[in-house]
This record gives sequence, structure tokens and C-alpha cells, in this order.
Amino acid sequence: MTLAEKRAKRPSFPKRVVVTGGMPYGNKNLHFGHIGGCLVHADAMTRFLRDRLGAENVLFVSGTDCYGSPITETYRQKAANGEFSGSIEDFVRQNHESQKATLDAYGVSPDLFGASALGRAAEIHRELSEWVLRTLHENGHLKKLSSAQFYDPERGVFLNGRQVLGRCPVAGCQSEKGYADECDLGHQYLPSDLIEPKSALTGVTPELREVPNLYIRTDEMRALLKEWLDEFAARERARPFVVSSVAEFLEPPVVYCKRELLDEIAALPLPAYTVRDDGKTSVALVFGTLDEREAACAALSAAGIRFRTGKTLVPFRLTGNAEWGVPAPEIDGLGGLTFWVWPESLWAPISFTKAALEARGGGDWRDWWCSRDAKVIQFIGQDNVYFYGPAQTSLFLGLQGKDPVLPPPDGALPMADMVANNHILFFNKKASSSGKLKPPMAAEMLRYYTPEQLRAHFLGLGLSIRSVGFQPKPFNPDAKESDQDPVLKEGSLFTNVLNRAARSCFYTAQKYFEGKLPPMPVSAEALEEAEEAALDYERLMFRCEFHQMMNLLDAFIRDLNKTFSARMREAGDDPDAIAPALADAFHILRVAAVLSRPAVPFGAAALAGYFALEGDFFSWERLFTPLHELVKPGHVFKFLEPRVDFFAKHESQLG
Repeated sequence: MTLAEKRAKRPSFPKRVVVTGGMPYGNKNLHFGHIGGCLVHADAMTRFLRDRLGAENVLFVSGTDCYGSPITETYRQKAANGEFSGSIEDFVRQNHESQKATLDAYGVSPDLFGASALGRAAEIHRELSEWVLRTLHENGHLKKLSSAQFYDPERGVFLNGRQVLGRCPVAGCQSEKGYADECDLGHQYLPSDLIEPKSALTGVTPELREVPNLYIRTDEMRALLKEWLDEFAARERARPFVVSSVAEFLEPPVVYCKRELLDEIAALPLPAYTVRDDGKTSVALVFGTLDEREAACAALSAAGIRFRTGKTLVPFRLTGNAEWGVPAPEIDGLGGLTFWVWPESLWAPISFTKAALEARGGGDWRDWWCSRDAKVIQFIGQDNVYFYGPAQTSLFLGLQGKDPVLPPPDGALPMADMVANNHILFFNKKASSSGKLKPPMAAEMLRYYTPEQLRAHFLGLGLSIRSVGFQPKPFNPDAKESDQDPVLKEGSLFTNVLNRAARSCFYTAQKYFEGKLPPMPVSAEALEEAEEAALDYERLMFRCEFHQMMNLLDAFIRDLNKTFSARMREAGDDPDAIAPALADAFHILRVAAVLSRPAVPFGAAALAGYFALEGDFFSWERLFTPLHELVKPGHVFKFLEPRVDFFAKHESQLG
């Protein structure tokens, strides 16, 4: 593609963008996966958009997910063991503040990192949660369903979420842990389908007791969800593995059983079904509705026939009976309930947007979430595709009205861009704070690396394509002293190459031109090289292809260093020959600093300070303007002392 074609085909950006980052649970500090698997990517996109659109047109919101059984269970254990004294709110607040401190250390810069149970954000969140439930009810999308919930007869309490441990019933699932109605890989199922459940409180096999709750029937929105998925799949930010993962949930209700049992099954009084034979050991019994499949499961169980269920849409529960939760309003005679944590966490970013706008001095959240001039980009992990895909989309459709449509009308909640990363592994295994392989905490990693070395590495891993192992040498018991640390690969572009190029430019200006920009126009060749790199970069960031963005930076910065060094050798000690080479190098260096900021914000800001330019150094409104046109004749750079590093190495790496 020629430069002219790239100019003509630049991506179209909205006027305003909301970026959301997956919400960490409030039961612990952040581990490396929170930072490296999601939040650094959200921050990089935010920083790019602030420079591209103007900071006033971008909102980055995230926060601590304060409710849910992982939090109540961790608090219960720590309080019982004497490891924590205080209320559960105190416990969450402590973890929230710790999470905020870690984000600050990594340069992750949300406009608001709220907490769903703390402060003004919590007040707004409670009000919005009530509005959501009442609106869904008024629009006719709520169902009161009695479903089986686990009950611990020894403790005399109902069990929520992670207080139940078993094996996922979804065919083909490789999860190590199944909880009450979802596994740790995000598969949804009915509690009655969980295999070998045990109470996490006492270890006994819990009973199933019928409990009424409010649900949104996502299974009844299958046709609309398929329409939504077709549209989503055509978007530039849509990642193929996300599309295929969502498509699995939109499959019809299925039961898998052994082929040799078909004759025995045919004799049972089951609802109508068709048999799908994929040539495997088991065949699929395909039913028209979820209710028909559940009736078939009951009949198969009564007949002693073993089976597994397939992925499909199930009613999405909105309420529960957990004591620690957002209070739910009384509807259809159901009172005294709280919201289940997953649905309320899906609209928490709207609550945080309202809180952030209030802190800014005002603004209508609908201008950011519901306007055709706005876009919402949500960064999540692979495990959460179901919730931010079919579940959230069903909720947003239900809030439209009695008969939701696609595309949503102006003023309705949008179908957000879902940007999911694959798993970031710890070496070659999935790390989980609830599993056997404990991941290092994010703050702990800063004992060995600078935040920018880690940011650059995480962005370069290519999590949009596949799951990738994080392999820090200090944590590898098999590493030899002579081994290279793979975590330092991307960061060396800045600590070595860009540092060298920047120092060469400033020291040359100080030696030959009294620290001034040479009185030379930037060459057409340098202008085109910088513009072409910026346009390619813009397209990659628009698509959230961060590893490709890092590859582009690598080539662009190394070429700057190589070209300037070669031209300086040719110029010898002649100022007249040095001047045009330096003028070109400074222009490209300025563009490199702007393009680097989303990855390495601290170093880029330090480098920008030495240019001593008036106005916003990082604004894309001036990115394509030659440097000599941005300054007055005789412009003086800030003096650079010897051996200054704009992009520092960690002190542990200095030997």
C-alpha cells in the first residue's frame, strides 16, 4: 500500500471513547496476570486514544469487584485464622487501596479506579443496579425461576459460587475446578449438572434445595444474539477465538451420550430431539429448547443413563441470597435478595463512568455509552468471554424495551467492542491464585524489573493470538546464569536502542549547535518515513494488535539509530553535513517518543521534556508537522547531562 493509499484509508475514530479494564476481585492484591493479561493493554489503548482524540474525549474506568463468593470466603478464612481483624468492608478497602497502589506503580492510568462497595462509586452503583432490574422487569425480560441451590446441611447455610467445588459437566472442558454454576474457564451450567460437588466449608456433599430468584432468559434471545455475533465478527477488533468461543454458547441445547445407548434412550419418554453424529465416541441429542433438554436430563438420570451436556445458553441469574452484595429491590414478591456479583459487575463500568464524570465536573453518561458518536472498548481475559458476550449483550438488549432490535437505536446501550486476551501462562501452565501454581504478585515483579520493561514485554507477547508463557528468569529454578532473560527482550529496545539514539541526538546538538535545533528543514524522505510509520501504527492500535505495534516500533527505532549513525559517519566533523542529518533525526525521534508512550509512558515523558516544546508534545494534531515548523528559530533543547537514561534498567540488572 502506498503512502497516499494509507492516508486515504485511515481508520475512523469516534468523538468519545470509554475504555474499561477487567475488574479484579477485592480479596487480594493484583498478580502479574491482572496487569500483564489485561490492564496494561487497556492502558496502552487509553494512552493512545488520549493523544489521538484528546484526553477530554477519553474515559478509562475500572475498579475493584467488591462482592462475590471468592471475597466472602477469603475473608471468612482469614478472619477465622486470625489473619485479619475488621469488617468485610475493611478487608475489601485494604485490598482496593493495595490494587490502586500497584496500578500506579505500573503506570496504569484509569480516570477512575472505583470500588463497587466503597465511596461515591458504590452509591451510584446501587442506584444504577436498582434501575437496571426495574427496567428489565418493566420491559418484560425478567423471569422468576426456582432453581436448585446448594445447601450445606452440616453448617445450615446456602452455598454461593466458590463455596462449592466439583467438576465441570460441559463436555470436553479441561477445567480443574467447577463451582456452583460456572467453572474456572467460564462455562455456565445448571447447579444440578455439577459433577461430585463438595462444600468448601465442611467438605460434605451439599443438598440441592429449590430457591426462587430473578433471571433474564438469555436462551430466549438466541436469534438476536446470533445476529449480534455476525455483526461483531465483522469488526476489525474482533478476535477469531472470541467469535468461535461465543458461537459455542449459541449452539442449541444438546446432551451427549454413548452411541450404543441410542436404542435404550429411544424407548424413554423424552421430548422431541434429533441425533447429530460427528463420528466421535458419543453422539448428540439436539433439543429445541433448554426446558426440553432439562426434562430429558431428568428422564435420563432416572433411567440411570450417563450423559454430558453441551455448551448452550442458560437463564442468566441476576439475584441471590448472599448477605454481602448490592441490595436488590423487591420485584414479583421476591424481597431481601442481593444481586449476583457477575451481572452487577457488567454494568459497574457504567456506574464508574457516572462517578468519573461527576468528579470531572459533570456530564451525561449516555453521551459516552449510548451515543452514535461514542464507542465502548472493553478489555477482558479469555475466561470472561461468556459474561461480556452473550450475558452482557442480553442485558443491554433487555434494557432497550419490550422488543429489542439490532443495531440498537440511538440512545440505547451499544454492543461494545470486546477485546479479549488469551491466557497469560506462568511458564507453561495456567496460573491461578486459587490453583496449585501460585502466580507472583504484580508488586513482587517490580523487585526484578522496571514497570516499563514489564509493560513492553506484556504488550509484545501476542496474547491476541494464543496463550503465551510469562517466563521471568528470577523465578525459573532451571535458569543458568548465562541464560538471557526473555522478559527483557522488548524492553531492551528502549533501554538500549532508543536511549542511544536520543542521547546521540541531544549530545550532537550540544557539541555542534550550542544545544539548538539546526536551522534546517526536515527532508521529504524523513517526513514520509515518520508519517508512514505513524499511519501503520495508528491502524494497528485501532485494531488492538499490540504485539504488531511493538514490532513496528522495533523496526522504526532501530532504523532511526542505524540511519543516524551512518549519516554521522559520512558527515565526519563537518557541521554543515551534520545539520541535515540531525534535523531529520530529531523529527523522527519526536515521532518515536509519541508512538512509544502507550508502551513506556514514564520514559517517553522524560524524553519529551528535553525537547522543550510548547503545547502538548504527544498530541496527534501536530504529529505530522515537521519539527522545525513547531519551534521558533534558534530553539534550544533542555541541556542533557552525561550518561542520562530516559529508559532506565532495573537496579538489579546493573552490574
